[in-house]
Amino acid sequence: MAGYRLLGRLGAGGMGVVYLGRTANGELAAVKVTHADQADQPDFRARFRREVEAARRVSSPWAVPVTGADPDAPEPWMATAFVAGPSLGEAVAAHGALPERSVRLLGWSVARALAAVHAAGLVHRDVKPGNVLLAVDGPRLIDFGIARATGETALTATDMVVGTPGFLAPEQAEARADAIGPATDVFALGCLLAYATTGRPPFGTGTPDALLYRTVHDEPDLTGVPGGLLDLVRACLAKDPAARPSAAEIGVRLVEDDPGDTSAWLPAPVVRTIAERSARMLALPEIDATTAGTGPAEPPKRSRRGFLLLASGAAALAVGGGSVAAWSALRDDDGRGDGKNPPPRTSWKIGVLADLSGPAKEIGRAQERGARLAVEQFNARRDKPFTLELKVSDDRGDRTAALEAARGLTTDPGVLAVLGPTSDDTGQAALPAFEEAGLPLLTTSAGFNLFTLRDKQSPPNVTVLRAIPNHPMGGAHLAFAVTLLPTIKKPGVLQERTDDQYSWLLVRGVQFGFGQAKITPHYRVVPARARDYRRILGEMIDAGMDAYVHCGVRATAVLAARALADLGFTGPRFGGQHAFGPAFLEEAGTASENWFFGAPVLDPATRKEAAGFTAAYRKRYGAPPAYYTGESYDVVNMVLEQLTKNAKAGGTPARKGLWAQLRAKKYTGVMGGYSFDQYGDLTGVGTFVYGVQDGAYKAIGTAPAVPANKRKA
Repeated sequence: MAGYRLLGRLGAGGMGVVYLGRTANGELAAVKVTHADQADQPDFRARFRREVEAARRVSSPWAVPVTGADPDAPEPWMATAFVAGPSLGEAVAAHGALPERSVRLLGWSVARALAAVHAAGLVHRDVKPGNVLLAVDGPRLIDFGIARATGETALTATDMVVGTPGFLAPEQAEARADAIGPATDVFALGCLLAYATTGRPPFGTGTPDALLYRTVHDEPDLTGVPGGLLDLVRACLAKDPAARPSAAEIGVRLVEDDPGDTSAWLPAPVVRTIAERSARMLALPEIDATTAGTGPAEPPKRSRRGFLLLASGAAALAVGGGSVAAWSALRDDDGRGDGKNPPPRTSWKIGVLADLSGPAKEIGRAQERGARLAVEQFNARRDKPFTLELKVSDDRGDRTAALEAARGLTTDPGVLAVLGPTSDDTGQAALPAFEEAGLPLLTTSAGFNLFTLRDKQSPPNVTVLRAIPNHPMGGAHLAFAVTLLPTIKKPGVLQERTDDQYSWLLVRGVQFGFGQAKITPHYRVVPARARDYRRILGEMIDAGMDAYVHCGVRATAVLAARALADLGFTGPRFGGQHAFGPAFLEEAGTASENWFFGAPVLDPATRKEAAGFTAAYRKRYGAPPAYYTGESYDVVNMVLEQLTKNAKAGGTPARKGLWAQLRAKKYTGVMGGYSFDQYGDLTGVGTFVYGVQDGAYKAIGTAPAVPANKRKA
C-alpha cells in the first residue's frame, strides 16, 4: 500500500485495522487502514483527515510522527513510526507500578509532547496508559484520533462524552465541550502519573458511569503516590481547569537537577520486555520483491508467521497483550513441526486458573479440588472416550501475575476449557489471553459484569460463561431479601471503596432493588482507608437507619460488625459475596450474630442431591467440601459431558465451538441447574441467603427474584 509492504495485522481500532508495514529501505511502520464500508459514511473522511492533520501538526521527539497518509484514497490510510515497546498500561499490568524516577521522566516527556500539541492549537483529549508507548530512549505519545483544535465543536455532538473514563477530566465527563482545552489534557496527565506510580487509576475501576461520577464528584485516591510527586499530581487533578498547571509548567517542575543516565530510565523487567521484542525485530527476514505468479527464491529461515504474532504485542493499537505467548506456542521453526501438523497428543486437559496462594486462596483451593475430583472420576470411568489431565495455574490473586498464569494454559493446545478465575481483578488481566486463544473460560466466583456484557461497538462475548449472578444482580437480590422483613423502612447502605469496582457494582444493584420496592435508603460512601466505623455508623443510626447493608469486603464488614455491636444497634445487618465466608465468622466473633448474606453458592450439606459428591469428597480429601467446591465440580462435569457427547458423535476434542455448545446447554448438577443467556450469564436467581446463628451460617433459601411487595400470593 503506497510503498508499504503489509506484513501482518497488528490490531483493530475504532476506525479500521492497523498493520505492520515495511518500506523498501527496511523502516517499520504502523499502517492504519480504514474499513472500506466506513469510508463512504458522512463525515468519516472529514474525521480521518482531521486525525492526519492533527498528528502532522505536532512536532515533538516524544510524539510518534506520521510517515505517510492518504485521506482521499478509496480506503483512507495513515502510517506512523513503529515503536517496538509496550504501552504504559501493558508494562504496569505485567510488571507493576514504576519507580518514582521513571515516572518523573515519563511525566517530563509526555508533558513536553502535550506542550507541543497545545502549541499547535490542539487538545489530545485521550491521554491514557494505552496511548503512551515505552521505548528505551523515552516514552512516545500516540493516537490523535480524537484530537481537536482548541475551541472546535464541529463533528461531535455537544452532549457526547469523548475520551476514556478514568483518564478524562470533569469537563469531559460532563460533556461541557466549551470548557475542553489544554487543561483537559493536564488532568489526564495527572491520572496517568498516579496510575504509573501506584498501578491503579486514581478514580478506581468499574463501569463507565461510575468512573464519570467519581471524576466529577470524588477526590482522587492518591495513596501510594511518592511525596516528591504528590503536590504536582494533586494540582493536575484540580476540578477547576483554571487551577491546573500548563503542560509546559509541568515539564519545568519535573526537570531533574542531576539527570544522570537517562538511558536507564525504566526498571529492568520493562527493559527486558523491550529488548526481547527488539531482538525479534532484528530477526525479521529480508523481503523479496513480489511479482504476480512468482514467489521468493527460497523460504526464509525464520517463520514469518511466528514473528508477526510477536510483533502484534508491541503495536500501538495491539489488542489484549497475549501475542508473545501465541508466538511461542505457534512458531513453526523450533524442530517440533511445520505449524500445520502439530505433534500428536496423548491426553487432553481441563485447566484451572485460580488464586491458590493469595488473598482468595480458600476459594481458589476449593475450586481446584472440585475440578480435580470431577476429572479423577471421569478418568475412572470404563467408557471414557479419552483420558484427561488437570492443568492448574496459580495466579496468586495478583493482577500483575494473572496474564502470565493464563498464558500457561492458553498456549497449551491440549487445554480444552478452563475453570476460573477466582477474582474479578485477575480475571480482567487474564481475559485477553483467553479471547485471543478462543479458549472457553467458566467462572464460579468472578461477578464483574463486563466479563460477559459488552457495549454496542465491541464484539460480543464468546469466551466467558459465568455460573453465578454478576455483582449488580447479586446486589438487587440482596435488596430484595431485605424487603422480606416488612418492618424495614429506612435501610442504611454503606459503600466502602477497598474493592472499588465490586462495591460500586453491588451498590448499583442494591439501588435498583430498593427502587423496585419503593424504599428510599440512607446512603453513605467512605474511602478504603476509613477505619472509624463507630463514628460513621453512629451517624447513620442517628439518621434513622433501621437495617444495615454493607457493600464492601470482608475486612471492613468485620469493622462494621464490631462497631454496630458496640453501638447497641439491634436491626438486621446484610452483606454480599465478598464479605461472606468462614473468615467473617472467625474475625467478627460474637458480633457476627444477626448478620445475613447473599452469596452465589450453596452448602453441599444442605442438598440431598449432593450426598454422593460429599461422600466422595470426604473420602478423597478427609474433610467436607467448602463453599464453591460443588459449583466448580458441576461446571467441570458440564464441560466433560459435552466433550463426551462430541466424541460419541465422532468429533475430536477441540476448543472451537465448545463455548457455543456450553452456552446453549441446560445442565443439572449436584448443586442445581445451570443454563445461560445469550451473553453467557447464568439464568435464574443464583443468589442464596444465609443467616448467622450461634456462630455458624444457616441456609435460609434462595433470594427472592422480586421485592416482597411484588411477589404473587
